[in-house]
Amino acid sequence: MWRMEAVLDLYAQAYDAARPVVCFDELPYQMVAETREPLPAAPGKPARYDYEYRRMGTCNLFACFEPKAGRRQIRVTQRRTSGDFAEAMRWLIDEGYPEAETVRVVPDNLNTHTGAAGALWAGTKRLRLRKHDASCARWRSITRQSTDRWLNQGEIAWSVLTQQCLERRIGDIETLRREVGAWERERNAAKATVQWRFGGEKARVKLARLYPSYLLS
Repeated sequence: MWRMEAVLDLYAQAYDAARPVVCFDELPYQMVAETREPLPAAPGKPARYDYEYRRMGTCNLFACFEPKAGRRQIRVTQRRTSGDFAEAMRWLIDEGYPEAETVRVVPDNLNTHTGAAGALWAGTKRLRLRKHDASCARWRSITRQSTDRWLNQGEIAWSVLTQQCLERRIGDIETLRREVGAWERERNAAKATVQWRFGGEKARVKLARLYPSYLLS
């Protein structure tokens, strides 16, 4: 329960550009190609497509979603291994938020985010050295607060992306990158945020049975 409380406290804090809260999540995607050319819509006729399709393999989408700023950054990769996760974290620190004092990352508990994968966050020789140099500002510039998927606001970003962009047939990774990139730019331009209403007080009421009694007395 302490992990949930910590995440909810983080969400409740005021927006701080120097210490952004970034929800991190990934989504596997099955690429699918048409077997026959679809027929476009015409006056009085809906668009038509064949029920048959061809599987074109899978890929992965990483999302870095900063709810309070209405900013999301989607990266499409071939895989989602620990190494891919480490590279996503390196990109987040060095390219996504290079001016931030601290990037507070909220991932879920996927096995590629924990254990040995944590050591791969460093990613490069330069970053590995930071593990032994507590005075290095960039090594201190990322903190992690893992949580369950239902508490990760990145899941909301996925829901919107799926409805607005991914619920159709996309047959190759380059097309997927273009389509997702266009969606990302449009949403960021609108600064679309999330109205998160589940806080610590509600949690203690709805989930009272899970709390030790002495904490609620």
